[in-house]
Amino acid sequence: MPNYKYLIVGGGMTADAAVRGIRAVDPEGSLGLIGAEVDPPYNRPPLSKGLWKGKDIDSIWRGTQDQTVELHLGRKIEKVDREARKVIDDQGTEYGYEKLLLATGGRPRRLPFGDDLVMYYRKVEDYRRLQALTQSEAKFAVIGGGFIGSEVAAALAMNNQNVTMIFPEAGVGALQFPADLSAFLNEYYEGNGVTVISGATVEAIESGHGHVHVVTGAGVVHVDAVVAGIGIQPNTALAEAAGLEVEDGVVVQPTLQTNDPDVYAAGDVARFYNPALDRKMRVEHEDNANTMGEMAGRSMAGEPINYDHLPYFYSDLFDLGYEAVGDINPELEIVSDWAEPFKKGLVYYLEKGRVRGVLLWDVWGKVDEARALIAEAGPFTKDDLAGRITPD
Repeated sequence: MPNYKYLIVGGGMTADAAVRGIRAVDPEGSLGLIGAEVDPPYNRPPLSKGLWKGKDIDSIWRGTQDQTVELHLGRKIEKVDREARKVIDDQGTEYGYEKLLLATGGRPRRLPFGDDLVMYYRKVEDYRRLQALTQSEAKFAVIGGGFIGSEVAAALAMNNQNVTMIFPEAGVGALQFPADLSAFLNEYYEGNGVTVISGATVEAIESGHGHVHVVTGAGVVHVDAVVAGIGIQPNTALAEAAGLEVEDGVVVQPTLQTNDPDVYAAGDVARFYNPALDRKMRVEHEDNANTMGEMAGRSMAGEPINYDHLPYFYSDLFDLGYEAVGDINPELEIVSDWAEPFKKGLVYYLEKGRVRGVLLWDVWGKVDEARALIAEAGPFTKDDLAGRITPD
């Protein structure tokens, strides 16, 4: 049985960042990483962004293998035995540990029908498959108007594909953006060649006569391939079975330790307390994966840490782009400060006079200012926020 001072379960960005965090503090301690994918850790955002704009696929690899770590790829851990300090994979191999990190990420939410007719876009193998489909004339249905759905639809359309977007909300990004911006995005996507079917629920997905038929309340869409981006669910089964505290994610302390001090969690799967928002949260974006992963590694290696980072996220939608930090919830009070409506400006999300989130629409390099504003007690009015963060 291989034994490690540090063992990481997970093969994504968080796991790679943890490897680097450990090595920054302890260059010599034995270190193992077990990943379910056959590919080594890679940057996930380019799968729906840069690779569709001509970026070379070789640029996504993170070079984890150069960090003095033993990689066990294509292996899925099925049990964590905390008492024996070991984990067991799907081939019966056991791995011992002194410190264990759960960086198990999340799995795509699935529709209750469609099975193999639907591609749940998340992994590099999904990119390879989808990119291959674009080499011939094909019609695509993209289900979901959120983060992944909006990016994949834009990526396909920019590569001259026939795309129909289907989602139950009123507009693209409606679960994050104010209604007027979301409505603008519907028109913007239509103007870029995407057929937008909003306010429609997918009721069935069937195959026949060489096509895939997507049945909605608004009618049937006939396509060659279906891509779904409808969110993820945290992979907490290992933690639950091991008796760790789980609450929409594996609950961690500011040290990123679970209720077992020798077991840590980080990334998409971890639920942590953020002091700026004064609440527990779980974040499924790159900044959190990289920052939390590194901090977990440093903590495992003995460095005192206090994870109080407020993560940000970003996206590219055709020629539009944004960064966002905090609670981007359109049900909060909205204060918009546009330099050019829907093209460049700031959107503030307030609750009881406090700024809880900031959307920086085509405004770059201002995330730290947004974080500082969220940390302020306020109260703020619309007039207070006019010009508070400048768009240039």
